[in-house]
Amino acid sequence: MTNLTYTYECKADSKGRVALPGGLKKELTPVLNNGFVIKKSVFYNCLELYPKAEWEKEMAGIDNLNRFVKKNVDFIRKFMAGVRPVEVDSTGRVNIPNELLAFAGIKKDVVLTSQINKIEIWDKSKYESVLSDEEIDFGTLAEEVMGDKDKTDA
Repeated sequence: MTNLTYTYECKADSKGRVALPGGLKKELTPVLNNGFVIKKSVFYNCLELYPKAEWEKEMAGIDNLNRFVKKNVDFIRKFMAGVRPVEVDSTGRVNIPNELLAFAGIKKDVVLTSQINKIEIWDKSKYESVLSDEEIDFGTLAEEVMGDKDKTDA
């Protein structure tokens, strides 16, 4: 399993290429040459970059859905819309397809942030807006998500 832990700011060039910061490349070293899959996020206008092995785990779960249930087929179609394989080039850049750049509203300033086993790719202003959303009380959210977790469940 890939365990990514940091947030980085960087730039997209005019062709939609994002140079991976050195620290992120170091974190990704074990999987860098295996390729990645990039897709639209389900909940936000950002992108998700999966190391290939993590994407294969995701696909194993999707593959278990019964294709004779319409909502499952509808979900798969929406989930897979815009999915693309991407590679890190010899200079450490990921080329993001134009359709995905448009979906995420990425122009120049970019935030790459960990989601443990994948990386979210955000337009910087949209990322900052989500973080400053006053409707989300982080203390309450932390208690609801983590508060019932038994320390022995590690």
